[in-house]
Amino acid sequence: MLQFSIIIPTLNEAAHISETLRALEPYASACEVIVVDGGSRDETVALASGYTWARVIEFGTAQRAAQMNAGAAVARGEVLLFLHADVRLPTDFISAIQTALRDEQCVGGCFAFGFPAEVTRAFHVYARGINWRTHWGWNASGDQALWVRREVFEQLGGFRSLPMMEDLEFFAALKQRGRVALLKQQVIVSPRRWQKRGLIRTALLMYALRFGHWLGIAPAALKRFFLEVR
Repeated sequence: MLQFSIIIPTLNEAAHISETLRALEPYASACEVIVVDGGSRDETVALASGYTWARVIEFGTAQRAAQMNAGAAVARGEVLLFLHADVRLPTDFISAIQTALRDEQCVGGCFAFGFPAEVTRAFHVYARGINWRTHWGWNASGDQALWVRREVFEQLGGFRSLPMMEDLEFFAALKQRGRVALLKQQVIVSPRRWQKRGLIRTALLMYALRFGHWLGIAPAALKRFFLEVR
């Protein structure tokens, strides 16, 4: 059985980190869980530290790519899974990944995107659009819980040190290394970002950022644009 390391970058996630770790507790004997905090000013570190089976690293620098690389540097697992603090994994995530990795050409992959059942129909339609994009465009974001063989992650040099879009860059590089598995099992993503700004406005902003990235606009410039219009 492959060993798993789940790496969770955090920054002011007191509202979600306890629920995330509680959901992972049944898998604590099979998975190493590493929380890498980027200098939270709320109770994130204290709450995470209450789960003694999870390792908490106070990294101090609020850059998700660097936080995930720091977690990977100390991880012991053969499979690295990068999980956002407001995302819940499917209950069969271990078996789903293990099945995919029986194919020696498979280097990593992601899960399908989903929202909690209680959100409005418009959110679920949007989620289907993301999954359609992932399937046909072979492009996945960090919300979809990217996972990778450890040796491949090291060969790629980890995530590029970018202010944003590090997940897209990494997944694009991963595809160049071998087959990626787009698993049908869904992660459940918190709708908080879309509810805060409105579904349509947030969706348009995200697609604008992706289009800018496709055009080759520097991630730093995209980050400034994001901060200005959010």
